[in-house]
Amino acid sequence: MDIDTKQAVLDELHDEPGDLPEMRARFEHNGSPRYLLYTIKRFDLDRDHGFHLDVRLVSDELEGGRETVEAKLHGGDADLIDIDYISTARERADGAPIVAFHPYGRTVGGLVVPEESSIEGLADLRDRRIGVVRRLDKNWILTRAACREYHGFDPDADATPVEAGSKVELTRLLRDGEVDAALQFWQLVPEIVETGPYREALPMATLVQRLSGTDRTLPISTFLTSESSLAETPAAVAGFKRACSDAVERLRTDDALWETLGERLMDTDDPAVVVGVRDGWREMVVTEWDDETVAAMIQLFERLREVAGPEALGVDRVPEETFRLEVTPSR
Repeated sequence: MDIDTKQAVLDELHDEPGDLPEMRARFEHNGSPRYLLYTIKRFDLDRDHGFHLDVRLVSDELEGGRETVEAKLHGGDADLIDIDYISTARERADGAPIVAFHPYGRTVGGLVVPEESSIEGLADLRDRRIGVVRRLDKNWILTRAACREYHGFDPDADATPVEAGSKVELTRLLRDGEVDAALQFWQLVPEIVETGPYREALPMATLVQRLSGTDRTLPISTFLTSESSLAETPAAVAGFKRACSDAVERLRTDDALWETLGERLMDTDDPAVVVGVRDGWREMVVTEWDDETVAAMIQLFERLREVAGPEALGVDRVPEETFRLEVTPSR
């Protein structure tokens, strides 16, 4: 299913903003937030919480070295995106006026290999060709850190990382046998392994928990806005947080809604794939955060920096005020 087809589904739900403050949401067409955004629009949760959500799907390719959604926010073409907090720290340290204002979830991926592959885990990656979206991707950073920490080698030097540039191209590299393994994003793993012949050798979520030293589910990805949007339309930002919580509750409990999502927004409506995505989404999503959550996120960042080095992360610190736990609407 192409971008235009998915966008047409969302366009059916769009209405005029009227006097409501607007949030321009720009999200990857194959990213899992589209399920949340569809739910908000389908059930009018944006209007219920006093704002208008305009949803546009974009490519998952890179623009000027950034993911497309990042480029949209940087260019003033978006008020709402999601990226991992390591990328957020990298961009903010480089001067970008962006802030993380709400958690999304533990959106990491999986190490996917052909069924007959001898690769069973990280220890088997030495001297292999490993497909990644890009070297600064969180899945590659986690893999490098874990390989250094637990297996005594750095796959960036002792294996051959192959940068695909997009999730779609990464799947192609795996299916065409151009790589021995792929670190694919979690929401695409069910389709790859269910349609085969592939298997998930290791979920990256395992590495998050092991390296972070905490049992709580950490929101690796968060929703972002700009400093200017936060200052000029705080009611819309606060409204999104409430609408997001309502949508998550529906997605956690309504199996029929997921069947609709499979039919209308997924690249396949195979029931096994839909159930895999549904269960994975429910396991990874995070609705609340507090100072302890942020402290654990920073602890994981520092652990990754210690083990993999700042060059692997592309940044040496999480800048102050990257996370805004409270958003107060103007009166």
